[in-house]
Amino acid sequence: MSDPQLFGQGPLAGQHAEEPAAGAEHAGAERTGPAAVPDAMPLAARLRPRHLDEYVGQPDALGDGKPLRAMLDRGELRSLLLWGPPGVGKTSLAAVIAGHVDAAWVELSAVTAGVKEVRRAIDEGRSRLELRQRRTVLFVDEIHRFHKGQQDALLPGVEAGWVTLIGATTENPFFELNLPLLSRCQLLRLEPLEPDDVRTLLARACADPERGYGGRVRVTEEATQHLIHVGDGDARAALSALEVAAAAAGVTTPGTDGPTCHLDVEAVADAMHRFRYDKASDAHYDTISAFIKSLRGSDPDAAVYWLLRMLESGEDPRFLARRMVIFASEDVGLADRQALPLAVAAFDALDRVGLPEARYALTHAAIALAVAPKSNRVTRAIGAGLEAVHAHGNLPVPSHLRDAHYRGAQRLGHGAGYDYPHDDPSGFAPAQSYLPDELDGARLYEPSRHGHEAPVADRLEQLRERARRARGRPG
Repeated sequence: MSDPQLFGQGPLAGQHAEEPAAGAEHAGAERTGPAAVPDAMPLAARLRPRHLDEYVGQPDALGDGKPLRAMLDRGELRSLLLWGPPGVGKTSLAAVIAGHVDAAWVELSAVTAGVKEVRRAIDEGRSRLELRQRRTVLFVDEIHRFHKGQQDALLPGVEAGWVTLIGATTENPFFELNLPLLSRCQLLRLEPLEPDDVRTLLARACADPERGYGGRVRVTEEATQHLIHVGDGDARAALSALEVAAAAAGVTTPGTDGPTCHLDVEAVADAMHRFRYDKASDAHYDTISAFIKSLRGSDPDAAVYWLLRMLESGEDPRFLARRMVIFASEDVGLADRQALPLAVAAFDALDRVGLPEARYALTHAAIALAVAPKSNRVTRAIGAGLEAVHAHGNLPVPSHLRDAHYRGAQRLGHGAGYDYPHDDPSGFAPAQSYLPDELDGARLYEPSRHGHEAPVADRLEQLRERARRARGRPG
């Protein structure tokens, strides 16, 4: 397995800055070549790779003979979308790619940059290419946060080759990015690091005399295993916990000079707990749990509080919108038939107008979901349906339900005996079964008596009773 590093923010670690192009302070810093790494940087940032051969992981993409690596070794580059979970090295990979092909590096954050900054960066890339014959890598972190207008602003520069776009996203780009932008980029799926990759990085952090601890931090095998396990493929999380543990033991600076420490599993576990607790002051998992439980508990005040707290702390608004769409079916269902369309509309509004204005639509949806009557019967129906599928396997489709529209289907008996419901004055054919014989009469969906679902329950009970009598099933 190759030996690269996969985390860190900003330009190439260990590289010097080239003179910035005009306006680069607005569009993002242009950099290339080695530079000193400040001691004050977090350990994960100090250890980010300085060149492609130092990058740990992703052998399927960067191994010898792989198409991307071969293209880079030829000095070629096309626009890329790097898709993967946090801590797998999307930013670091983009930076080492820029250095490998000797391209200028300009970085934008989709959280703070707008159309104006995108266009400025593209104009600078065009000038750099025309006046200095130098390519520009335009790196957009969290590109899934760009709304349609911002994504469209990237297209002219990418299509003309004035910039080479490298976008990083934790979200499925097929759901989050415009098709025109997707079609102009090569998609690279980055996987969580393997345990041996994280082990390599932890060992490098302990041993590196310039960027790491220069042998002053030693970690037991049990503690190393704990860091690997809890990091769960996220190098940044494992290295940050190591840094917290070392600092708690008195080792706070890189290099070979200063105090030493020996970290056992208890010290590392305590550090990991405190690290994750500190991160959880905005509490990704705990706070989204509080938000969902407030919606489920019909408390609009708490729902608004947790929603805005997450938005203010930088949570991805699309993540919140998706959770509300899920909630609308999972916890409201048919008890309020407008819940799902409203949640989807809020998601659509977010894509159309972006933040901060989309806070209105998101808050609107959160309040509506909180005060809506609740039903988890859609969720229960999924569970019952899956249980039936798994218990009975692939039961044959009854003959009367099979497709009878192609030539020869009738000779096979397909469609024979099918009762067309519209032929009945009531619009319902009570004698006809739509499940396999083995499941006839099974009830997978049982409506509640809440909200709009109460009349659904009454109607469904009437239909089922008519079907029971027409099919001669016992009561």
